[in-house]
Amino acid sequence: MAIFGHNREGAEKRIGHLSQIGGLKPYTLSDGRAAGIRAVDFRTTQGLEFTVLLDRGMDISEARYKGMSLCWRSPAGDAAPAFYDSRGLGWLWTFFGGLLTTCGLTQTGPPNVDGEEELGLHGRISTAPAERVSYFEEWSGDSLELRVSGVVREARLFGPHLEVRRTIRAFGDGVGMEVRDRIVNTGARATPLMRLYHINVGFPLLDEGTELVAPTNKAEPRDAEAEDGKEQYAQMHGPVRGYAEKVYFHSMKADAEGMVTCGVVNRKLSGGLGLRLRYRLSELPNFTQWKMLGEREYVLGIEPGIGPVIGRSAAREEGGLRELEVGEEITAGFELEVVEGEEALEALAREASVRA
Repeated sequence: MAIFGHNREGAEKRIGHLSQIGGLKPYTLSDGRAAGIRAVDFRTTQGLEFTVLLDRGMDISEARYKGMSLCWRSPAGDAAPAFYDSRGLGWLWTFFGGLLTTCGLTQTGPPNVDGEEELGLHGRISTAPAERVSYFEEWSGDSLELRVSGVVREARLFGPHLEVRRTIRAFGDGVGMEVRDRIVNTGARATPLMRLYHINVGFPLLDEGTELVAPTNKAEPRDAEAEDGKEQYAQMHGPVRGYAEKVYFHSMKADAEGMVTCGVVNRKLSGGLGLRLRYRLSELPNFTQWKMLGEREYVLGIEPGIGPVIGRSAAREEGGLRELEVGEEITAGFELEVVEGEEALEALAREASVRA
């Protein structure tokens, strides 16, 4: 894609510093509970901007396209790792929402007791600071590649020692991003592995009439609350006071390349706007939909992952708990891309209509 009508050579002749056309901006937050968090902003020429919080598992907090937020933000806001509470639902005190909150690595789902270990909601990896961080702004032909890499660890004596080697990449002339993780068991024993990419779509992309498009073979309600209205799991309405969350576990169909494509579509916003999610089914066999349409708690979670989001103890009992052997490693990740215009949204809907 051209850089405001020019190739690399033409653009470089017209700028004094790369920041005129995009790039990376590292800094440290300084106010309130966010004080001390290292962050880095990505910015492209096409209007995509997002913030990676290095000290929060290299997750993505704010994200915008042409000034419009793509994600939902929790009232907790950004909070430093020191505020994390591992007990019960304490995770919610530091859950910023954002475009991406990673859950795991050894627990996802509700609080539970597995053996003698008490486990809180969704695990601790999202509050782990990144190590060995590196930044790259590199030209690939006429495209400017923006890339941040680092290592996030979940480790303790006589317990798990897992490393996530994460790379987040975007192109300066694009409207998408890629998150790739290499998860390695560098410890002394086999370790449970539970992993969830908690992607949180919010207003204005999420609004009355917004639709989830996905190659769903079956959407199983989590409980009686989700059973009520299950036929409308893909349709969104306006905020409702006192709304109780509805959670659906999806069985997805991959395309001929083994990829799942789904998306969130708002045909009324700016002539049609959507968010396209693409991932490999063999890497992320589970998909959870979090439909929370309450007042001030208005969010749609689209969440590919490893393992059922029912808590480690229940997953073990049901035989769905994955273990990573000593020295074993896996890769996982996803691509997100902004989709704009009626024609592009229809193409996304067709791409997401694969069925078994």
